[in-house]
Amino acid sequence: MAKSEISSQSTPQLPQVLLMREPPAFTLCGEQPFSSDKFRYLKAYESTLPLDQFLTTHAQSVQAILSSHNAPVTAAILRLLPEARLVVTTSAGLNQIDLPECRRRGIKVANSGTVSAANVADLAIALLIDVKRKISASNRYVKQGLWSTNEDYPLGSKLRGKRVGIVGLGSIGSEIAKRLEAFGCYISYNSRNQKPSVSYPFYHEVHELAADSDVLIICCALNDQTHHLIDKEVLSALGKEGFIVNVGRGPIIDEKEMVRCLMKGEIAGAGLDVFEDEPDVPQELFALDNVVLSPHRAVFTQESINDLGKLVVGNLEAFFSSKPLLSEFLGD
Repeated sequence: MAKSEISSQSTPQLPQVLLMREPPAFTLCGEQPFSSDKFRYLKAYESTLPLDQFLTTHAQSVQAILSSHNAPVTAAILRLLPEARLVVTTSAGLNQIDLPECRRRGIKVANSGTVSAANVADLAIALLIDVKRKISASNRYVKQGLWSTNEDYPLGSKLRGKRVGIVGLGSIGSEIAKRLEAFGCYISYNSRNQKPSVSYPFYHEVHELAADSDVLIICCALNDQTHHLIDKEVLSALGKEGFIVNVGRGPIIDEKEMVRCLMKGEIAGAGLDVFEDEPDVPQELFALDNVVLSPHRAVFTQESINDLGKLVVGNLEAFFSSKPLLSEFLGD
């Protein structure tokens, strides 16, 4: 019997929170920031049982699930857990959770809220500056000893005065906009709805936003409406001088089309933290100096993981105490 099953049987007085896969935050910083004396984690990934058998075995004891972007909560899984009444996720995005099924079953959902918005915004700007000023590419150039034999390194491009289109002006997009204002950029946006509280120009159609932008930054949620939202038409509208940055979700961009555009010089460059089939990244991108890659780490810093741990624990403790959740997702 796996140690998670032994521990859950030895402490039946504590509520159990299901973990189907180890969250990336646990892998990076350990479990401690997410620990509590008010509940215990039931770790399916430490069991030798197949997942469906494990869930059936513990079906009556699981009231809450802790998910992450790598651990989908599907209708099939929820059908095996009739007592589940809460799904907490370590991510801001909810595309890995079957929200209609949760609503149908009366299951509450809590996400990471705005905990990591500043982190994601920082990395979006870092990727943009990197790809425009060729920082990673010039770093390789110097380290490979090429500077001493060829001083003619290609020029980069400044950020000030550029037209930046933001796709998704939520908490992350708003933080990105604040940073871009400091760089003297002209900001416009596309979002599900126009924001009456902001003065940036609003575009109903993403391809029109792309046509009027030097840079397109993707930070919207992934759902049926935004899957492959950035397609051939949008990339063509962005054009040969345009850059794209994605800190949202990989499938928001038609990745094959983007790779083709980059290789053919039909867009100028890309800064990417997310990919369509993670952790698999198109190998064609590896040799391109006008592409900067990051392994889906925009949300993670030591500080943000500690804050995320407090929020996750706070949501779970509130649930088990019949108190209001700290970051309940209430729908669109």
